[in-house]
Amino acid sequence: MKTEAEIEARFWKTLKADRVAMLALAGVEEGHSQPMTAQMLHEEDVLGPIYFFTSKETDLVRAMGESHRATLHFSAKGYDLFASVNGELALDNDPATIDKLWSKFVAAWFEGGRDDPKLQLVRLDPDRAQVWLNENSAVAAVKLMLGRDPKKEYAGKMADVRTRAQ
Repeated sequence: MKTEAEIEARFWKTLKADRVAMLALAGVEEGHSQPMTAQMLHEEDVLGPIYFFTSKETDLVRAMGESHRATLHFSAKGYDLFASVNGELALDNDPATIDKLWSKFVAAWFEGGRDDPKLQLVRLDPDRAQVWLNENSAVAAVKLMLGRDPKKEYAGKMADVRTRAQ
């Protein structure tokens, strides 16, 4: 059985490796989740900000104003971890943060580089996350055939994570 801290640490490690998640503004009519590439400056075991490079011309940036509640949905590439992260999404074009997160992959999207007038860095400050570890369905089927309840082993594979300030 995993502790909530272990599940949280696995989430950060997996998000840092897989990076692509779906981001949506909370309560926006006709708002849709959109795929975004997550980037972090912190270690995997700390609930900290998640950054995304985008354009000032996107519907997301236009709809959010200076800041807005948002939800990030994440599924690991191997489908062994799922997460829903809630927090405040804010505009954050801090030059030092942009320099630390900048890469050739980000540069490919912005012709003007770090000084591109369309460049917008947004920061998600998570305040709550639910993280689920997924039991392999083939293993669960075998357990079921052997008369074991796979739900019992699912207990302890979910974490309800809140910021340490709460």
